[in-house]
Parts: sequence; structure tokens; C-alpha cells
Amino acid sequence: GCLSYMRRSGDVCPSPVASVTVLLDGRRVRQPKCPTGCTCTKDNALCDNVRSVPLSFPSEVVSLSFVKSGFNEITRGSFAHTPALQLLLFTANSFDLIDEDAFLGLTHLEYLFIENNKIESISPHAFRGLKTLLHLSLAYNNLETLPKDVFKGMDALTKVDLRGNNLVCDCMLKWLVEWMHHTNATLDEIYCSDSSIHHEKKLNDLLPHSFDCITTEFASYQSMKFESISVESFTFDEEQYVVFAQPFAGTCSFLEWDHVEMTFRSHDTIQSTSTVVCKPMVIDNHLFVIVAQLFGGSHIYKRDTSANKFIKIQDIDILKIRKPNDIETFVIDGESFFVIADSSKAGTTTVYKWNGNGFYSHQSLHPWFRDTDVEYLEIAKKPHLILSSSSQRPVVYQWNRGQKQFVRRTDIPDMEDVFSVKHFQIKGDLFICLTRFIGDSKVMRWDGAMFKEVQTFPSRGSMVFQPVSIGNWQYAILGSDYSLTQVYQWETKRGQFVSSQELNIQAPRAFSVVSIDNREFLLASSFKGKTQIYEHLMIDLSD
Repeated sequence: GCLSYMRRSGDVCPSPVASVTVLLDGRRVRQPKCPTGCTCTKDNALCDNVRSVPLSFPSEVVSLSFVKSGFNEITRGSFAHTPALQLLLFTANSFDLIDEDAFLGLTHLEYLFIENNKIESISPHAFRGLKTLLHLSLAYNNLETLPKDVFKGMDALTKVDLRGNNLVCDCMLKWLVEWMHHTNATLDEIYCSDSSIHHEKKLNDLLPHSFDCITTEFASYQSMKFESISVESFTFDEEQYVVFAQPFAGTCSFLEWDHVEMTFRSHDTIQSTSTVVCKPMVIDNHLFVIVAQLFGGSHIYKRDTSANKFIKIQDIDILKIRKPNDIETFVIDGESFFVIADSSKAGTTTVYKWNGNGFYSHQSLHPWFRDTDVEYLEIAKKPHLILSSSSQRPVVYQWNRGQKQFVRRTDIPDMEDVFSVKHFQIKGDLFICLTRFIGDSKVMRWDGAMFKEVQTFPSRGSMVFQPVSIGNWQYAILGSDYSLTQVYQWETKRGQFVSSQELNIQAPRAFSVVSIDNREFLLASSFKGKTQIYEHLMIDLSD
């Protein structure tokens, strides 16, 4: 009896007289008596130090208070048996959670006070059904946030009190700021907690645009079953394509987007030997592909649209280009060029120019320096090349319009052993990413006279440090042969890159971005594993 009741309910045994009997329409009806641990007056009940919410109260009770209670949460439907309540108060209790539909059935409730408790979390639908509630107080608890739209459907509210909590004014509370600007309810002044980015500010003074809640990530989308050493994206005949250089298979593999299956699929190939770069170049609506090989010379192919295949049209001088490592294409004053960086001791980095029928050697840059990378960029609207070399610091060349050649301008000091240089721009400022295999890779900024260091990044087997721009976001991706690839995102307020994400790519060598069907993809070549394709996703942290 009594012992089993205590074990089941956790409450003390009820009084032997649990109810009284009254006559109603000639029938005998049992009326609930005031529960043990509670004090009842005509329309009010006060429960002190009870261990659970009693299941019944006298029917005339319309206000109910709990003080120093022993239960640790308000569970679903706790007050379904007291639908007439108009006021409900909890103070100095030990519970820390309000469950879903905790107040289900209280269709007449107008005042709800949950104050001076230890509440840390509230379920998203804790207040569901409280359509008549006028005054809600959650003051002086341990709340750091509130679930989105927790006040949804409570259109009668005229007062909400959130004072005395540790509300973190971040994206999780952006919805509350939006709600405050649209509700008719008034709120007392609420100060953001010290851990907020808006600490010492009043939540009431913030606006929705005070929060930067859009973040991004590169999500794995498709894996290709081949190794590759370079990747290029390009547009031809209003279609987007991607080409990978596969050194072990000896091919340039072209992919196209399947608009039905929503995947990249094989489009065409160019057979070659120990391929290191497949560089597309569109001139007067004709597609050319410069295929750089370690053995057997390098070649130029042209797309024959009538035959729907690539045809070799030209060989590249094997005496100049012995060990190609990188190719850049560019246009100066309406004329098309490409430059091949040669990394052999006997070869020469060479600029080639299109003459209407083919490409011819236009200028040989410095010999004997084992160039590993070449980057074309404009500095102060003037064409420049930056050559990276295994035997000297990066050298900057400027285009001389009178001579129609590149002339040495300067070098980048204190940057020996740079494998490659890639450039990007932010709001008109010019930056470069310099890759070192071991040591520190760097980001530098052009100050009008020279490149100056902005930031350093530890390199552990890095062969690529690639700036990538997608919409309003600027990234720098630092590959690693020995660890995870690091994705950094530019933070405008700091004027620096901050760590954003890690990608698991085996021996990454190059990255490229392609935009198709209003979606953006990052393509990553892998020298020792599967080539990877990631989709760039935007995530709203306020959702």
C-alpha cells in the first residue's frame, strides 16, 4: 500500500481522506482534496518541497505555485488535469529542463512565472498551446539561449521577462532579435553575456543584421577513381568542362556535367605520356589544349567540332621545354599567349604567342634556374609574371609594351625554396600565396612597391597553396602530403585568413572551382589517391 505508492510516485502517502463528496444534479461527485505538501485556499494552491507535480487539485483552484520542489524537470502534460489554471508560478526550484508540451491543456493560462530556478534548457515546443498567455517570466535562471520560435503561437503575449540569465547573443538568438522587433510584447532590458561577441551590449538594441550567421563548408560530393596532378575548368560553346592531367594513365581526361544525374561524367580524353598539365585555351571560339609531358615532348591539340575530337596541330620545341612543370595562359592587348615553366637544368621557361595559325616561341626567360611555377597577374593594371624556382627567390617580370617582352623587375626577398605562387584580390588589394614544401607558406600583399608579409602558415609536405574565390567568400587551401589539407577563410575584420575546415585528400596537387546550375564545386586533384569533388554549401547558423 503506502510503501509501494511511495516507490511509484516518489511522494509521501496521501491522506486517508483524499476527497470529499458533494451532490451535483442529484448525483454524488468526488471532489479532489488539496494534495499532500500543498496548501490550498479557495482558488489558490501553494506546493512547498514536493517531489512531483500532483495529479489533481480542487476544481476551484485557478492559481498554482511551486516553491523549492524536488523534481528535476517539467514533463509533458504535467498539468493536463488542471485545465482551469490562470496563473502558474515556479520559484526556487531545482529543475533544469522544461520538456515538450509541458503545459499542454492549459487553455486559460494567462500568467506563467518560472523564476529563480536552475533552468538550462527549454524544449522547442515547451510552451505550445498557451494561446491565452499574457505574461511570461523566465527571469533569473541559467539560460544561455532559447530554441528558435519557442514563442510561436503565443500571440496574446504582452510581457516577457528574460532578465538574470546568461544569454549568449550569437546566431542562435538572431531569431529572438527578429521576434522582438515584430511582437507587441514588451521586454525588460537584457544584457548579453560576457562570452558573446556582443558582450556588454543590450539584446534589445541589436538588429538582425548585427549577426553574421552564414557559414560555409565544402561537402564531399563525388569521388573519381583516378589519380591526377592538375585540374582546370573552362567554358566552351557555353558549356562548362573540367580537365584533369593523369600522369600514370597518360591522359587528359575531360569531364562534363550531367544535368539529369547531377554528376560529372566522362566527356573525352587526349592520350599522352606522363602528363603533367592539360591547359585549355579558347581563342576566337576555337578550343586548344596544351599538353605538357615529362617524356616524348609536349604538344598542342585543337578541338575539331565537326569530327567531335581533338587533333594534334603542333609540337612544342623539345630543346626549350624538357621538363615542363606549369602552364599559364593570358591575353595582352588582344593577343593570346601562354608560358611554360621548365624545371630542368637545360630547359628554359618560354613564352609562346598565337599568330593566327599556330603558336611560336615569343620570348625565352632566364635559363638554368629550374622553374617550378609561373603565375600571370596584373600589378597596377600592368601585366606581370612571377617565376618560382628551386634555385632562387621568386622573380617578378613586368611586360614592356614598347619591347613587347617581359623584363625583370624585382624579386621577393627572404623567400627561398618557394615551389609556387598564386594570386588573388580582395577589394582591389593584390595578394599572393607562396607555397613551401616544408617550413612556412605565406600570404603577402602588394603595398605599391613590393610584396610584404601578411600571414604565415606551417607547411608539412605542401605542393599547393591555392587561393579560391566563390561568391563573396575568399579561401586559401593549403595541401599536405603528410597530413590533412587545411582550408582557410578570409576574415575581413581581421584582415587575415582563419582556419575553416580540414579535407582528407591524398597528396593534393591542384584545385579549381566550377559553377554549374547555380551550384559551386571545388575540384581537387590527388596524386596518390582518388580525385575528389566537393560542393560549396552555405549554412545559416540561425536556423
